[in-house]
Amino acid sequence: MTESVVRALYGRATSLNLSSKRINAVPKCVSRLPKLAVLLLNNNSISALPAELLSLQHLVELNLGNNAFKEVPAVLGHLESLKKLYLFSNQITVVPPDVIDGLRNLVLLNLNHNQIQRLPPEIKSLSRLQHLSVLDNKLEEVPVELGHLTMLSEINLTSNNLSWLPNEVCQCKELTKLHVARNKLTSLPEGMGALSKLKVLDVAGNKLSMFPVEFHLLSLKELYYEGNRFVCCEPMLSVQDGEVLTLKELVARFVLREDRNKSSLVHRMLPHYPLLTALLANVSCCAVCLNPLLTTWLECVHFINLKKVMKMRSSQTIPVRAVLCSYKCFNTDGHSYYGVATR
Repeated sequence: MTESVVRALYGRATSLNLSSKRINAVPKCVSRLPKLAVLLLNNNSISALPAELLSLQHLVELNLGNNAFKEVPAVLGHLESLKKLYLFSNQITVVPPDVIDGLRNLVLLNLNHNQIQRLPPEIKSLSRLQHLSVLDNKLEEVPVELGHLTMLSEINLTSNNLSWLPNEVCQCKELTKLHVARNKLTSLPEGMGALSKLKVLDVAGNKLSMFPVEFHLLSLKELYYEGNRFVCCEPMLSVQDGEVLTLKELVARFVLREDRNKSSLVHRMLPHYPLLTALLANVSCCAVCLNPLLTTWLECVHFINLKKVMKMRSSQTIPVRAVLCSYKCFNTDGHSYYGVATR
């Protein structure tokens, strides 16, 4: 190990590999390499970083994987040039907000195989982040601030304790790969149709009953979904209730229909009522008549052949959610939507 450092010192090296050297501390003389860009310290027994590393202001890549860290070292928050940070296979339980806030040039963050329960809202500071991996941790929720990371192309949240994903994830329009296998998800965000660049989706081993509305419009290349609780196409007797819409729903549907007419008075006046605009922001459309509705009246499902509809290699069929505005539409001939039975 000493020879590696000495050679680096004399050669004014820009990279230093101290991985698998059986060390439990970082040699302080490493700080005498101010031009160091890559520092590999993985596969050791290191539990802390010396303050002297603050001198490494040109450090671009730092690998601290498979060590003995119990927390993210505070010194990292001052290494503003860092683009790639690996902290996998440690004993980290908390990601400090102030450290995350100082890593604004980070492109890749790997926190796999730790004991992390939550990510701080300050993660929104990582505006240049493209790859986020928190595989095999104890995450119970994903911060809505993740939606600020509009450059993210890959997210890996496999093997955690997630029961839901925030709709804000759908704001990551550059996303090409989303891995959320082996969690406790009962549904996926309804806005997933906005992820036009998504190519790989892994939701295997969750508790999903169906995919969200318009899911079949995604241009996926790979979909992994085994081990879920998807609804089956089993004929059952239909028990219909009379349609009694609330006054709120009736008015909302009227306003939404009028808003489609760009020359209508409602369309011109709606921007002057921000509370009403916010209320009507999350509207749905009837899959049959295409009219807007505020509250789902009838939840349905249709079964999509992956090969025929989504042009994928698999010829299997998946259930995709659809909403209908009334039993009148549900009883219309010629559609392939089925009511979902609740037991």
